[in-house]
Amino acid sequence: MKANPKWMRTMEDSDQAVANALVSLFKLPEEAIKSIRDSMNTLQVSFAEAALHTGLVTEKELEQAQNWLAQEFKQNRSLVELALLRDSKRRDVVMWEGERLLPSHELLLLHDPDNPHCEAVRALRTELLLRTSGRRGAAMFTFLSPGAGEGRTLLSAELAIAFAQLGKKTLLVDADMRNPRQHQLFGADNQLGLAQALEDGRTQRLHGIEGVPQLALLTSGTLPGNPLELLSGGRFDHIATDWRRAFDFVLLDTPPTSKYSDGLAVATVASNVVVLGRAKMTSFAALTEMQRKLEPARARIVGAIINSF
Repeated sequence: MKANPKWMRTMEDSDQAVANALVSLFKLPEEAIKSIRDSMNTLQVSFAEAALHTGLVTEKELEQAQNWLAQEFKQNRSLVELALLRDSKRRDVVMWEGERLLPSHELLLLHDPDNPHCEAVRALRTELLLRTSGRRGAAMFTFLSPGAGEGRTLLSAELAIAFAQLGKKTLLVDADMRNPRQHQLFGADNQLGLAQALEDGRTQRLHGIEGVPQLALLTSGTLPGNPLELLSGGRFDHIATDWRRAFDFVLLDTPPTSKYSDGLAVATVASNVVVLGRAKMTSFAALTEMQRKLEPARARIVGAIINSF
């Protein structure tokens, strides 16, 4: 099957791209397409969401279409990203609260962008863009892994930078209120952050990042005594709704799932999960157990990464 250039123009057309892929791959008849379009208009959702709602497309078929698109776009990644950059020039640059921070040299995208590791991060960024096409509001990603030292913090920070470099309003949230590290990567004060916003409704203190004007950082804040209860409450859901309206992408760092359930609570709200493991460190059993814990959550795994960096 050859790519149709009419629906591979920009990521603004991504829902149409998914629609055309579903129609082409699974030979949807005119009556089915009309039914899905009617559902789109009634529910005010994307073609993919309407197709699932009507039962005319299964989750597996949608995933197959998205995987096919990912392979096609892989060969044209620069075109996709240039389109996003062109669109971003029509936006005003957002000025964030707080001081502008100087990122650590660990964040190679800002200090050594030609490094092969950075190209791998940009490739992952493109995959995630495609797997969340047709969304309403911000795409929110929870980064989960079973244990410590598997790369959640660094990868979520690098991907946040990568999304912001496309000119998209991006928020990086340190939802690890057990052993947070995002403030260290960016040299931020961590007295006020997510914990305080959840505890007493204080205004969120968003830090701007030097050299990445579209990126904001919300640190964990002073560690609370009840992180899981805070993340499981209605206030976190309410704050997440505000993020969806204000940003294009929201990335959430979390503590290891083998020790804490915090990440599962975050995933339930954020919907999209990126699973990490580290080569020669993370066991298959640990990943399987984490997947079992995720099953009751209203979330889907949009990426699974074996980290070798």
